[in-house]
Order: sequence, then C-alpha cells, then structure tokens
Amino acid sequence: MSQTLQAVRGMNDILPDEAEIWEHFEDIVRDWLRSYGYRPIRMPIVEPTPLFKRAIGEVTDIVEKEMYSFEDALNGEHLTLRPEGTASCVRAAIQHNLVQGNGPQRLYYHGPMFRHERPQKGRYRQFHQIGIEALGFAGPDVDAEHIIMCARLWDDLGLEEHVRLEINSLGSADERAQHRAALIAYLEQHQARLDEDGKRRLYTNPLRILDTKNPDLQDVVEAAPRLADYLGEESRAHFEAVQVLLKDAGIAYRINHRLVRGLDYYNRTVFEWVTDKLGAQGTVCAGGRYDGLVAQLGGKPQPAAGFAMGVERLLALWRECGGETDRVVPDVYVVHLGDSAQRLAFRAAEALRGHGFAVATHCGGGSFKSQMKKADGSGAAIALVIGEDEAAQGEIGVKPLRGPGAQQRVALEALPEAVAQVLFSDENEEGASNGGV
Repeated sequence: MSQTLQAVRGMNDILPDEAEIWEHFEDIVRDWLRSYGYRPIRMPIVEPTPLFKRAIGEVTDIVEKEMYSFEDALNGEHLTLRPEGTASCVRAAIQHNLVQGNGPQRLYYHGPMFRHERPQKGRYRQFHQIGIEALGFAGPDVDAEHIIMCARLWDDLGLEEHVRLEINSLGSADERAQHRAALIAYLEQHQARLDEDGKRRLYTNPLRILDTKNPDLQDVVEAAPRLADYLGEESRAHFEAVQVLLKDAGIAYRINHRLVRGLDYYNRTVFEWVTDKLGAQGTVCAGGRYDGLVAQLGGKPQPAAGFAMGVERLLALWRECGGETDRVVPDVYVVHLGDSAQRLAFRAAEALRGHGFAVATHCGGGSFKSQMKKADGSGAAIALVIGEDEAAQGEIGVKPLRGPGAQQRVALEALPEAVAQVLFSDENEEGASNGGV
C-alpha cells in the first residue's frame, strides 16, 4: 500500500467551514482599507534571498534561523519564500517606479508568509499576514493614521476591549548608534548573566536583548540605558506629534521603552497591539516607520511606514471574544430525476444565476428522497423539484424549505420572479417577527 501523504508540519489546510470565516474577515478588511484610501498590490511569494538579508538584517532570528531559502537547480539563483511582506512591497515600488513616478502611495497586500519556526498555537511555518505600507509620507500624521486605522478595525470586529496599544520611538540611525554604544558598555558589565541569545547578540544586535522574555534578565534590561534619553529634538518632536493625534482620537496607549521590533529597518515610531487572550503569542498587529529602507534596497531615499497583522492570531482572538459568521448557503437547491429533467434543471439553474441567485444543482443521481435530504442539509431556502412530468410540461416545482407556503409549479420564464417572491416574503416575515427591524 502506498503511504498516505500529509501536509508539511506547520503548514495547515484551511477547510471550507474555516475558509468561509476567512473570506468574511477578508471582506471586512478590504472595506476597512478602502475607507482609508489604500489600494491593493500583489507580490511574488518567492524573492531573491539578498532582498531579505539586506532589508531585515543578517543578524536577526529570521535571517539566521527561520528563512526557507534554496538554490534554484535550473539556474543557480538563491531564492527565499518570503518571511514578511514589507521588503517585497518596497522592492516592487522601486522596480516599477511607483513613488517616484506617481507620488506617495498607500498600499496593502495579504497572503502567506513562511518562517521555519517550532509550530505552536498562533505561530505556524506558513502563516498569513495583511500588510499596509504608506510610501513617500514623512510626517507623524501617517504614523498616527496607521494606529487609528487599527483602532477602527478592532471596533468593527468587536475587539476594542481585548487589545491594548504599546508605542515607542527608535529615533534616527545616529541616535541609535549612540544608544547602542552605551547599551553595549552597560551589558558588558552584566555579561556573565546573559543567556546564550544575549551573548550572541551583544555585539551584533544588542537592542534585541531588551526584548528578551527570559525572567532572569528582567532586572538587567529594566536598568539598561533607554533609547528615549538619546533622542534628538527632531525625533522627540515627531514622537510627541504622534501622541497628540492619538490623544485627539481618544486612543489609549502605553510607552514601552523596551519595544524595539525584530527587524533592522525600523526607525522612529514603532507600535504593537497586544492581547492577553492568546497566551504567549500576544501580538496581533505591529509596525512602524522605516525611512531608510527604500534607499537601502537601491531606490531614491523615501520616507515610509507600515504595519502587518497576523490573520491566524486575529481570527483566534475574534473567536475567543465571541465573533462568528453565518454559514454560506445557496438560495436554491435543484432536485431532478430523469434525463429530460436533468436538462431542464441545468437550464433553470443558469436562468436563476443570471438573475443573481446562488444555486446548487444536484449531481450524482439518487432518488427524490435522498436528493431532498441533501437539499435540506444545504441550508437553501428553496428546492426546485423537476421530474419527468414537470420536464414534459416545461415547468419547475418551487418548494419552500424554511418557511410557510406550498409547492407551486411555474414555467421556466416565470421562475426568477417566483423564486424572488418566496425569498423576499421569507425575509419580510422574519423582519416582522423581529419587530420589523
């Protein structure tokens, strides 16, 4: 016997019941993004490996341990399954002259990302992100817009009471360099207490040590030099302007001086939306400003900011907080028996689809009784019943499945109107039973 093949560990199938919830969520997100003037962009899943090494930073967990990279056996190119979307989006903008040729751009994308991590709840090897990028905007207003956008989405999803906002400023490259030198000098005094990750990062990426979850190091990092003390006047003014706009919008936040983000390209404003309802994987959305990345990837210098949210985590949080969606069902299920009835069934189904109705036509044969059972199980409001007698008369039986009303027979040309009357009368009766709301 041949071995049954399974999906790759940490790369999950999304089955129909689950996929319908995803589509409902994506519809909400698309409407939300359009309301802020953001336009879609779609990038390849596979990119040149140097793109991520240059953008994310070679001394990061993603590049060092998590990227799915390989050599193309056909031409020797070094390629990587994208671990995040910002670098790809910026590469596309540079390659196609989006900002230089068309002015500032508000863009969004969604799709799978890949990181070779230990699979656990809320952290998968293939995961999905929705990313938002604003290219060519220099001011603190876009930073605030991104955070305010998130707050609007949480409100739309009913999550506003279950997430909280943390913000920080990473300043400019020069300011970080001054802080980095002071941080290394401080951490060298406590080198014996650092764990293996901390010792490895001490001279390569010491800022990431501040983000450690190791309980034995909390007192060390709490007393470490703060980047806020090294910010210049311009960086301080930028960060304060962001806070003014957040306060005007009524958005509560906490300044977290240890919030540094895991990617090298960030500068100035960074933020995270976190929750206590998902265990260790508490960050559901994060981002910030990355003004140097466009030039770093070969484009003309351009300011930029963006954020991304993990779809799996957001949906888990939404469900945890009572979110749900209605099952997607057809309006009509077509039952038929006999060759001539089948031919009329297909004509009837297409006639209804031409008028905007969702129609499932029974396939695979079976008795009227078994077909009617499937019609009922489909959730459809109406069954069309066509036997040899109906087919001979060129008529279709219209049988309500969810409400009052007797089965009637109508001619093919009258079918759309008859179906509409049954569907809309059911809706009206349901509205009346709910007080007409």
